Amino acid sequence: MNYPVWDVPIMGSGLVIALIATTHVFVSHFAIGGGFYLPLLEATALRKGRRDWLAVAKRHSLFFMVLTNAFGVVSGVGIWFAIGLANPEATSTLIHYWVLGWAIEWIAFIVEVTAAAAYYYLWDRVSDALHLKIGWIYAISSWLSLVLINGILTFMLTPTSAWVKSVKGGHETDLFWHAFFNPTYWPSLCVRTLICFSFAGVFALITASFMDRDNHPELKVEIIQWSRRWLVPLFLLMPLCMAWYGANIPASQRELLLRGVTTISAGMFTQVTRMAIILTITAATTAVVAFLFTSMGNALDLGPGKAIAIAVLAYLTIGSTETIREMIRKPYVISHHMYSNGVRPTSVDEYNKNGYLSTAIWTLPGEKDRWALQDALVKKGHGHFQQIDRGQLMFRGECMSCHTLDGYRPMRELVKGRDRKNVMNLLGLLHSPTADSPYRAYMPPLVGTQPEIQALADYLISLNPPEPHKAPATAPQEAPTSAPKKAPGPAAVAVLPKG
Repeated sequence: MNYPVWDVPIMGSGLVIALIATTHVFVSHFAIGGGFYLPLLEATALRKGRRDWLAVAKRHSLFFMVLTNAFGVVSGVGIWFAIGLANPEATSTLIHYWVLGWAIEWIAFIVEVTAAAAYYYLWDRVSDALHLKIGWIYAISSWLSLVLINGILTFMLTPTSAWVKSVKGGHETDLFWHAFFNPTYWPSLCVRTLICFSFAGVFALITASFMDRDNHPELKVEIIQWSRRWLVPLFLLMPLCMAWYGANIPASQRELLLRGVTTISAGMFTQVTRMAIILTITAATTAVVAFLFTSMGNALDLGPGKAIAIAVLAYLTIGSTETIREMIRKPYVISHHMYSNGVRPTSVDEYNKNGYLSTAIWTLPGEKDRWALQDALVKKGHGHFQQIDRGQLMFRGECMSCHTLDGYRPMRELVKGRDRKNVMNLLGLLHSPTADSPYRAYMPPLVGTQPEIQALADYLISLNPPEPHKAPATAPQEAPTSAPKKAPGPAAVAVLPKG
C-alpha cells in the first residue's frame, strides 16, 4: 500500500489526469499521423514537380515539430507525474512489469524526436531523396511507439485470465508477450491508427487556413482538398473497428457500457452512457463540419477560426473516447488484478481480517495504539468512540481516487441528509456487495474491519454537521399605556450646582 497524498480540491485527481491525458493523446496521435502526412505530401510534391507544395510542407513541419516535440513531450511527463500521485500502486505495477516494453518504446521515442528535428532543419540542406528518407524514419518510429504503448494500455483492460492467475504464483513475467498481445490489442491498434491519420488531416487544415487566399488561391484549395482526404478512412472504417473492439472486451465491462444505453428511456444515464452520447455527437459533428468547411465551394474561405473549431470538435471526440476507455475498466484500474483505489482482490480478505490501516505508514505515532484500546473498550460494552481522524484516513485511502469532498463526485453531497443508520447500511453494501448490488459493477469493495467501517461512518457524518439549535422567536409584547412611577434611586438623583 502506498501513501495516498494527492488531494485535488473540487476537480479530484481523476479529472486532472483526464485533462492532461486527453491533451497529450490529442497531440501524440497527431505526431504519429502527421509523421505519415509530411513524407507523403513531400513525395507527392516531388512526383508532380510542385515546389510550392514543398514550401507548404516545410512550413507545416515547423508547426509539427514545435507542437509534438515541445508540448507533446512535456504533457507526456505530466501524465506520469499525475498518475504517480493519484495511484502510485498501479503506476508502480505498470513500470516494474512493463520495464522491457518501456525501454523499447523509449528507443523508438528517441529516434522519433531526433528524426523530427532533423526533418525540419535539413530542408534544402540535403538531397530530396535523403530528406524524404528521414521523414519515413520518423513515420515508422512514431508508429512503432504507438504499437508498443498500445499493448500496455490494452493490457489494463484485458490482461487475460492466464496472466492474472500467473501473478499469484509469481510467474507473470513468463507471459509478457501473451499479456502484450491481449484480446483488445489489434482492434485498439486499428482504432488508434485511424484516429492518428484523421488528426493529421485536422492539424493540416490549421496550417492551410493561414495561407494567403488572395495571392495563392489555387494552392490553398489544393492543399485543403488533399488534407481532407485524411479524414475519410476514419469515418468509413471506424464503425467496423469499434465493433471489433467492443466484441473483444470482457462481457462484464461490455454490460457496464450497455447498461445505461438500454435504460435511457427510464432516465438512468450512467456516466459511460453520457460519454457514449457525447462521442457519437462530436464524431458526427466533426465529420459534417469538416467536410462542409473544406468542400470545393468553401475551401477558399477556410480561415483559422473554422480550422480551430474543427480541431476543438476532434479534441472533444478523443476526450470522450479516452474517458469511455477508462470508465469501462471500473471497478478496476488493471482488470481483475487491482481495483481503482490500489487494493488488490487477493488482499481483500486480509484487509477485512487485520484492518486496512494496519500496514499504513502515514498514521501518526500512537494512533494505532489508541484505536486498538478504544476498539477493546467497545467490545467490553463501553459505548462508541467517535474516530473521525481514523475515518478520514479510510476515506483518503479507499475513496479519494474517485471522489472529492466538494466537486467531482462530491462525497459531502452524496451523504447529505443520511443518518448514521443509513450511512452504515450503505457502507455495509459496499463492504459485502451482493451479486445484484448496483455498486458492484463500478465500485471496489470497501475493505477493513468493522471498527474501521464505523470510523469511516463517523467521518462521513461529520461532513454535514447539524445546524445549531435556534430558540423559537417570540412575538413582541405591547408596551403598557402608562408605566408605573418609581421613586428615583440614588443614582437617579440630579445634582444641582450651588448658587
